[in-house]
Amino acid sequence: MQNNFDPLIIRGKSLIPVVQGGMGVGVSASKLSSAVARENGVGTIASVDLRHLHEDLLAESKIDSSEEKYTRLNCIALDREIKKAKADSEGKGMIAVNVMKAVKDHAAYVRQACESGADAIVMGAGLPLDLPEMAEGYHKDVALFPILSESRGINIVLKRWMKKGVLPDAIVIEHPAHAAGHLGAATVDGVNDAKFEFKRVIEETFEVFKNLGLESEKIPLVLAGGMANFEKVKTALKNWGASAVQIGTAFAVTEEGDAHINFKKTLAGAETEKVVEFMSVAGLPARGVRTKFLDNYIKREAKLQANAKNDPRRCTQGLNCLTSCGLRDGLAKAGQFCIDIQLSAAFRGEVDKGLFFRGKDPLPFGNAIRTVQETIHYLLNGSLPVIPAK
Repeated sequence: MQNNFDPLIIRGKSLIPVVQGGMGVGVSASKLSSAVARENGVGTIASVDLRHLHEDLLAESKIDSSEEKYTRLNCIALDREIKKAKADSEGKGMIAVNVMKAVKDHAAYVRQACESGADAIVMGAGLPLDLPEMAEGYHKDVALFPILSESRGINIVLKRWMKKGVLPDAIVIEHPAHAAGHLGAATVDGVNDAKFEFKRVIEETFEVFKNLGLESEKIPLVLAGGMANFEKVKTALKNWGASAVQIGTAFAVTEEGDAHINFKKTLAGAETEKVVEFMSVAGLPARGVRTKFLDNYIKREAKLQANAKNDPRRCTQGLNCLTSCGLRDGLAKAGQFCIDIQLSAAFRGEVDKGLFFRGKDPLPFGNAIRTVQETIHYLLNGSLPVIPAK
């Protein structure tokens, strides 16, 4: 696709400077990721609970709901999605897998992604200090992208990785005040801290590179959060020194997005005032759409947190999906609901029951559902396709 921006170079491969963010449960799987890759971008599969996309695996999980069975079935689903995405991408772009550090089985998903032929692993929701060990033996074939929000975390990760002789192939810098899903701040109020401002983080990161002797390594910086706007893309790539942008919500609502059409309409139709921050069960701030579920939960949040208690039976599906869960572990400052149930409902398009993660900023096409190709064309060229009147 023609544009005036420098390409994103990963492992010697020249790509468009667009990375599609990983979105679970089931929102970004093989269909969406391969569509982005066909445009020569980085398409990303979210590894969390992909069994929901496969009827046979979902049925088997209902027969045996043990934690070990869920892990095995989700690894099978991840393997299927990676292989389908690689086949459908026609050798173009890259297929990455997003793995949340906060998920209990994150190491198993990293290994499965490597074994199944993913081109890259993207890890956030916690400092990915041991990602190189998890991908050991695959460093020649699999690129590693840590997701971080400020320069201090970048410095910590780089120092730890350098001791192992490993450098990131790119660093995703995610702004908590704009991104969707789990946010890289300690509290809801903290998402607006000035230390997360993109220009500041980039300048501080370049200083970190200098202090660590990495000036010549050319580690690409990818800005994530509120970047689905051509003018912002241009500023990031032309003025600030970023190498690419990562886009989530704008791709989630495309025709190729893997979730139900009701999911897409809910995200696309949500004005910015309908987007709210709250504490997730993972103990991190999160951002989503004010649906019936989320409104009711927020009204009851203080009472639920006051009654929080450590009780494994509160893990309603026996998943133990998160390393630390506010509901299961009785963490009073964290969310008190089953995130897998709510995200799965959203994936199925159950508007009243689902939790719909969404970025804070307006989408390129308003409430219209467009294609991946049209979205990327706008991001890189600034021109919007004509949308027929309804």
